Amino acid sequence: MQAVKQLGQYLGPYKFFTLIAPLLMVLEVTMDLIQPTIMQHMIDTGIANGDNRYVLNMFVWMLGSAVLGLIGGVGCSYYSSKAAIHFASDIRQALYEKMMTYSAKERDAFTTGKLITILTSDVESIQRAFMMTLRIFVRGPLLFIGAVIIVFVTARELFSILLIIVPLLVIAMYFFTKYSGVLYRRVQEAIDAVNTKLQENLAGIRVVKAFRRETQQVAQFGELNEALTKRFITAEQIVGVLVPFTMFVVNLGIVAALWLGAIKVDAGTLQVGVILAFINYLTIILNGLMSSSMVLMQIARALPSGERIVDVLNKEIAVKEAEHALTDPIKGAIDFDQVSYRYYETAEDVLKKISFSVKPGQTVGIIGKTGSGKSTLVKLLPRLFDPSGGEIRIDGKPLKSYSLATLREHIGFTSQKALLFSGPIEKNIRLGKDDATAEDLQQALEASCASEFVERLDKGLAHELSQGATNLSGGQKQRLALSRAFIRKPAILVLDDTTSALDSASEQQVQRAIATYYQDTTTFIVASKIASIQQADVILVLEDGDIVGQGTHQQLLQSNAHYQAIYASQQKAGEQG
Repeated sequence: MQAVKQLGQYLGPYKFFTLIAPLLMVLEVTMDLIQPTIMQHMIDTGIANGDNRYVLNMFVWMLGSAVLGLIGGVGCSYYSSKAAIHFASDIRQALYEKMMTYSAKERDAFTTGKLITILTSDVESIQRAFMMTLRIFVRGPLLFIGAVIIVFVTARELFSILLIIVPLLVIAMYFFTKYSGVLYRRVQEAIDAVNTKLQENLAGIRVVKAFRRETQQVAQFGELNEALTKRFITAEQIVGVLVPFTMFVVNLGIVAALWLGAIKVDAGTLQVGVILAFINYLTIILNGLMSSSMVLMQIARALPSGERIVDVLNKEIAVKEAEHALTDPIKGAIDFDQVSYRYYETAEDVLKKISFSVKPGQTVGIIGKTGSGKSTLVKLLPRLFDPSGGEIRIDGKPLKSYSLATLREHIGFTSQKALLFSGPIEKNIRLGKDDATAEDLQQALEASCASEFVERLDKGLAHELSQGATNLSGGQKQRLALSRAFIRKPAILVLDDTTSALDSASEQQVQRAIATYYQDTTTFIVASKIASIQQADVILVLEDGDIVGQGTHQQLLQSNAHYQAIYASQQKAGEQG
């Protein structure tokens, strides 16, 4: 119920819609309930006595009640839809905003597939449950209670039938509602697994095709899909039994009413109109219980979804902002003081007591074997995650003391894999700086060697990129990613193996652009080739998370065995090439 209470806060702006919809439903139910009574009087008083004027009056009353019921029903549908859709929209927005604050740890805790399911399927389930509650859950109990009271008052001779039928229906409804919640929780878990597999395979489709693993991946997806199918079938079959069972019990009640009513009519203690009215009210009771049970089952299905939504909203963020965060301009002096990092509490450190200092405007090269911690080190700067130990300082102040907005506004970051978004090229570059001028755009494109291919495109900067920018080559994507970082003119520039997809001439042009346009920028260049960093002011050599060498290219060539080994292997590879 904690989930219901927390999500209920999102109803605040829509209280009017939430209140007016049930009131309009009360109007519709009231009109539905009085119609069988009007029909009873029409038969027993008007038709039985040949009073056509009375029959006409009752017809007018029935028509009027039907029109009022229509107004109530349409109004309830209108306002309940507005309330439920806006309610779900606000929850969806809050979820997305929360997910945008997640670091890798939080995303890994849920998995991408599960987060997608929660943002779509679970929110939709909550929306449907709330809409049905406003529309039907008010209607069902009111129809049931009203019909029972009217039968007790107007057809007490047949009321004993309800004392047998109603408990049977209520017990069945309780059982199916309780069990459906468990079943649909399992269905949601199976949907998570399907979405996760789908997301992985669509993202890695080129790898799947390159290794000809389509058959195996289809088979694995088939197993997950089969598991989802079985859970869905089980849930739907169990829930589906409720309708025929309820109809069976109600039909028994109708047969009993006709049998008992015939006896009493023959005895002269009951009129025919009362029997017809009772059967109508019995049908109303059935509809009331059926609709209520459907809503209860939808609520039971939505409760696990609500709990999953609340789990996302309440997930504690690892990277937090200080209470009185600094917004001071950043110059770019950086100190790592005994910095360590591990991805999980039980894992080993991937960075081990890293210490070094960088002055504003210096260029730092970082090199080492795959898995030595190069990318992890530079990801600490924009606080994509925080160190497990030690401290990072910028301009002499703790990194954590800066507001995240200020920190990241002063950092231009490019990752190993160039990530671009669907839409125009210009929009992608302006992610780095919204208010960039045309001159800024041109300079960034030239600095990254991207202008040469952008100018050849028919629409230039207006050229539309597909999802994942699959209509560009790897080198072209990398250049645009560099443009996005360059256009910020940041105090700190991080190039995480960004030039790996560039040819030597383009890489040299990028290096010259950095030296020319970004002299005051502190630059970190992660590279696998010494040629990419040999002009750096400081080169860090990493090995298994430790700094095993620090200095200029010449200093390391003279005194560091690890650097000498890397240099020798690359020189040998160059000679063989």
